[in-house]
Amino acid sequence: MAVLSQLPAQVSPPEFALSPALPHQIGGAEVWALPVIPADGQGDSVALGPGAEQVGELFGLDLIRLLEAQGATGKTGEVITVPVVHDDVQVLLLVGVGQQSVTDFRRAGATLARATKDRASVATSITAIAPDEGLGAFVIGAMLGSFGFHWRSTGPTQRPVARIVLGGTTDEVADEELARALAAGGAGWRSRMLATVPSNLKTPAWLAEQAEELASGAGLEVTIWDEQRLAEEGFGGLLAVGAASVSPPRLIRLDYTARGATKKTPTVVLVGKGITFDTGGLDIKTPEGMLSMKRDMSGGAAVLATMAALRDVQCSVNVIGLVPAAENAIGGAAMRPGDVIRHYGGRTSEVNNTDAEGRLVMADAMAYAVAELKPDVLVDIATLTGAMKVALGQGTGGYFANNEPLAGLLAEASAFSGELLWRMPLVADYEERVSSKVADGDNAAGGAGAITAALFLQHFAGDVPWAHIDFASIAEAPAERYEWTQGPTGFGPRLLLAWLGSQAPLAGIV
Repeated sequence: MAVLSQLPAQVSPPEFALSPALPHQIGGAEVWALPVIPADGQGDSVALGPGAEQVGELFGLDLIRLLEAQGATGKTGEVITVPVVHDDVQVLLLVGVGQQSVTDFRRAGATLARATKDRASVATSITAIAPDEGLGAFVIGAMLGSFGFHWRSTGPTQRPVARIVLGGTTDEVADEELARALAAGGAGWRSRMLATVPSNLKTPAWLAEQAEELASGAGLEVTIWDEQRLAEEGFGGLLAVGAASVSPPRLIRLDYTARGATKKTPTVVLVGKGITFDTGGLDIKTPEGMLSMKRDMSGGAAVLATMAALRDVQCSVNVIGLVPAAENAIGGAAMRPGDVIRHYGGRTSEVNNTDAEGRLVMADAMAYAVAELKPDVLVDIATLTGAMKVALGQGTGGYFANNEPLAGLLAEASAFSGELLWRMPLVADYEERVSSKVADGDNAAGGAGAITAALFLQHFAGDVPWAHIDFASIAEAPAERYEWTQGPTGFGPRLLLAWLGSQAPLAGIV
C-alpha cells in the first residue's frame, strides 16, 4: 500500500487585530458583529452593545424590535443574521453573550467564527464589553471554532474567516492578553491537528519529525531515541508495545529553559502518551473501537503543543516534555497476554491486556524522568482509559494527584482555561488489584479502571509531586459545540499553559 508522504496545505486560524474604533468606523469588513445582552437576566428582553445605535441609524433599522421579532434571548451562542445592502458591509450579525462570563465570551467567539466561514473579514464590538480575560477567551474560541482539516484533492470545503478586528478596545493590557490568547489558541490548534492526522502518515518517526520542526521554531532542545537506543537503555515498555509494528517506537524529549534560569530554577516534566494508532494488540478492539484510535497520541500532542508555546506565555520554570511514541499493532512479534516486560529502571509488569498499552509506555518515560531528570513536579497526560468516559461523560477530563498544592493549581488552571477537569481519588484499597503474582505490577487490574490505571502509574512517580490527567473522556467531540469541532479535540494545551504560564506555577510545592 502506498504511503502518503505529506499533508496537503491546511487552513489557518483567523488573524486578529485590535482597534479603538467601533465596527461602523472600521473600513473594509464584510461582516459587522454586535453583542446581544439579556437585559433583565430572564431572557424576556435584550439590549445591544457598543455601536448598535449608530449601526441602526446607518441602516434605518430598529435593531431591538428586529431582535424581539426573531424571539432573540441573548443567550450564549445565539446568532441573528441580518443581510444588509451597503457599500461597506454585507452582513450584520447579532451575537448573544449570555451572562457575560469568560466562558460566554469564549463561546461567543466560536459562534462568530462558525457564522463567518469563507468571509474575508469581520469587525466586532463584542469584546468591548468583555470582563477581565474575556477578550482572550473570545480569541481562543474564535480560533478553535474555526478549526478544519482536509485531505481532499480539491482542497478544503470551507475556510476560516481571514481576519477579525476587535473594535472598541482601548485597554492597555489588551495587547498582552491577545498575545497570550494567540499562544494558547495556537497550541490548541496544533494539538488538534496532530491528533487528526491519519495514522498511515502519523508514525512514531513522523511524530518525532514534527517535534524536531516545532523545537526549531520555538527555541527548544530536542533529543530523539530510536529503537536501537531504546533497547540499549532498557525502555522495555516502549519496545514491547511497538514490537509488532513496521514503524518502530520513538522517545521524544524537548527541553525548555526559562529566561534567566539558574541552578535553583525548578523543573517540571510533562509526559504525554504517544500511541500513534491503537489496534488493541492481540486483545484486539472492535472495529468501532478502532475508528478514533488515530488520536490515541493526543496526550503526546498536548505536550508537544504546550512545549512550543511556553516561551510565548513567559513560563518562569524549566520544562522538559517527554513523548513515548509507539504503534500498538498486531503481528508475529506482538506482545502477548501473560508476557512480563522490564521497564526503564528495572520494575517489571505482567501484561494481562495488550489493550492497556498506554500505561506501559508512560511508565518507561516516567521512570526515566524520575531517575535522570530529578523533576520538582511530574505531570502525565493521556487518553488512558475508557473507564474515564464512563465516569465523566464526554465533557470533562479526570485527574489524580499525590500533592494537594499541585491538585489545587491544576483545578485553577482548568477553571481559567475552560478545559474542564474533575479530581478523582487514588484509592489505596485498590492497590492490591495492580499487583501481580509473577511481576512487580499488573497492567490490567480491571474494575474502577481509571483509578487502577492511575495507581499503576503512581509506582513510577516515586516520591515526586505528581499528577495524572486522563482525558479519554473528552479526547473526541461527537459533534460541533462552541470551541469543540467534531473529531479529536486536542485537549490539554490550554490547561497546561494556563498553569505553566501563571505567575507562580509551583506555588506551595517548591
